[in-house]
Amino acid sequence: MRFEEICEKLKKAGIDAPKHEAALLLEKFCGVSPSALPLIGDRDFSDEKLSAAVSRRAERYPLQYILGEWNFYGEKYLVDESCLIPRSDTEILVETAINKLPKNAVFADLCTGSGCIAISILAHRKDCRAFAFEISQKALGLAKKNSELNGVAERFFPMEADVLNPIIANTAFDAIISNPPYIRTGVLPSLSEEVKKEPIIALDGGEDGLIFYRAILQKHTSLLKKDGFIAFEIGYDQGEELKGLATQHGFECEIIKDYGGNDRVALLTKSIQ
Repeated sequence: MRFEEICEKLKKAGIDAPKHEAALLLEKFCGVSPSALPLIGDRDFSDEKLSAAVSRRAERYPLQYILGEWNFYGEKYLVDESCLIPRSDTEILVETAINKLPKNAVFADLCTGSGCIAISILAHRKDCRAFAFEISQKALGLAKKNSELNGVAERFFPMEADVLNPIIANTAFDAIISNPPYIRTGVLPSLSEEVKKEPIIALDGGEDGLIFYRAILQKHTSLLKKDGFIAFEIGYDQGEELKGLATQHGFECEIIKDYGGNDRVALLTKSIQ
């Protein structure tokens, strides 16, 4: 299978960046560095795993799951079907937390999934510790592996919990960080074929997309220290709704935009009485 053949097959399947993805697949399964591609000419790569991976990607199976790993905020993460794929939009949430957390902070990461949010924060804030809560045992196991892979396991504490119900914690948190499921149930059928293959429990935010935000504000704010804050990832059209929810629960709410100019993070701080 030649590089150009891989590109053409991916292009016909509707893949947006066929050359980039073909290069990643060759690197993964044949050890060919992308920088070496101009030197290989019309070389034929006869590899069953590569052929199977290309065919699977042409069926719109997520590239990240095929590769088994993905980069996020400078760190590398193991990924599989048990967790949501880390996305660059979420890096805004990580950046916000890194800048906002006080010295020696202890924070909670609710709906941790692969652990990428908490782990990247810890990787860039050596003084902090994180308790990562997740309902999926498989995702939690993956998050633990990722904490070890990125050298933060001693400061990363995975906890099995259903965020929709009260959480028992033996410590008060300086912050609650969360990228919860926030897609409206009715929108799920219209998602891309790749996104549909990600775990539904990591996507479905209920009829209005706000069920997890409400649960966290109603049931978990007691876990915050007096001057603690909450940082949520939100959908591009949920900023005003989050402001309303924040006000109901005694918080000020600042909406932070992502690199594309869309609302992406809701930063909630206690209202000054």
